[in-house]
Amino acid sequence: VQLQAPGGGLVQPGGSLKLSCGTSGQITSNYLMGWFRQAPGREREFVAVIRWDGSHIDYADSMKGQFTISRDKAKNTVYLQMNSLRREDTAVYYCAASPLIWGAQTRVDAYRHWGPGTQVTVSS
Repeated sequence: VQLQAPGGGLVQPGGSLKLSCGTSGQITSNYLMGWFRQAPGREREFVAVIRWDGSHIDYADSMKGQFTISRDKAKNTVYLQMNSLRREDTAVYYCAASPLIWGAQTRVDAYRHWGPGTQVTVSS
């Protein structure tokens, strides 16, 4: 499984940005597709996850209502819609994938496949 770099960029505070992560290889229904981020000087943290069959979705508590994860099976792509962005959302964002049992979805070390990451900068 390979994950393509999602589109990042510069956005003003309060703005929105949608990240996309294309996948190649065999993604089965039990795969969990996650988004993580890492700010300078901080550890990589869980953002959101969706099971490839769409049956389970989870968010970090601090991001509920602000971020929305989705996937398009036909396009083999996972999305992260980010709204009301704040400066503290500035980070490198990563998509990740792995066949996982629900319960381990927030753990960085549980994911087998990682995209290269992309910078999201929230600044005026």
